[in-house]
Amino acid sequence: MHNTDVAELDAWTVAHAAAKAAGTFDPTRPGRFGIEESGRLQLLAAGEGDAVLRWNPACGWEALLAPDDPQRDLLELYLPISSATAARPVTVGHLGQSLDGFIATTSGDSCSVTGPENILHLHRLRALCDAVVVGAATVAADNPRLTTRLVAGSNPMRVVIDPACRLPSAHAVFSDRQASTLRATLAGSRAVAQARARGEEILEVRARVGASEALDLADLLRQLHVRGCCRVFVEGGGVTVSSFLEAGLLDRLHIAVAPLLIGEGRPTIRLAPRLRLQDCLRLHHRVYRVGQDILFDCDLRARVESKPNGQMGAAASIRRIL
Repeated sequence: MHNTDVAELDAWTVAHAAAKAAGTFDPTRPGRFGIEESGRLQLLAAGEGDAVLRWNPACGWEALLAPDDPQRDLLELYLPISSATAARPVTVGHLGQSLDGFIATTSGDSCSVTGPENILHLHRLRALCDAVVVGAATVAADNPRLTTRLVAGSNPMRVVIDPACRLPSAHAVFSDRQASTLRATLAGSRAVAQARARGEEILEVRARVGASEALDLADLLRQLHVRGCCRVFVEGGGVTVSSFLEAGLLDRLHIAVAPLLIGEGRPTIRLAPRLRLQDCLRLHHRVYRVGQDILFDCDLRARVESKPNGQMGAAASIRRIL
């Protein structure tokens, strides 16, 4: 099959192809891959063709582009997510916030906190992932569609965390038929039978220990993995992303910071308070310029080590890539 020079394609095309290819070959064996004119990856024999990616059984996809290739930064932003397999699933969270740490005003207005480039990034994450998760408050405030529209790619399965099954079924995610939707509720909830009678698909999740009205998010993820969702995107809002983060269930966290001051509003990440800075969660990260916004790509499974002078490692440079 004919391979296309990567210079003729953008990095997003390669990252998307990598996500679709992961799991279609033996993940325990390393391999080199080129990209076809159709946009699909092709496993190359030793010494054959121009490889753009390498599969490493220990960590997933690795870019084979030159270090100074302008496509490399964008490709490496998405490859950790594209690398997910059934044996090694990935959960990524994303939030867009103002410079002073809010995702919306006090009235709930959040439509233009970050710029169009970050919205494009959000749609790319939807296209890469098998399921997109949001809380009931986000659906009530924004009535989102949660579909992939700005880039090529399939719509993810939509998962709405609604423990008491209180959201009206008139919301777009339950009625537009653009993608399948699961309403994640507490197992045994009284309203489950009524929702099923309306034709909704319900995911019954056990209660979190010590919190009878909150879902056990680990059980939620486990059930999504059983359904074949190895890439799960927790899109919002702040309470939902914070809950996954506090539970240690996120593998990566993307936070886009806009040059905007809101003053007071709905906060972004909120965790249980720590009394000492040394006990706080310090993140291994890379920093990207996304239009007018700054995107922090945080690897929550990587270890951040202290330097001898007490400063933290994992310094990152600012790169304009989107």
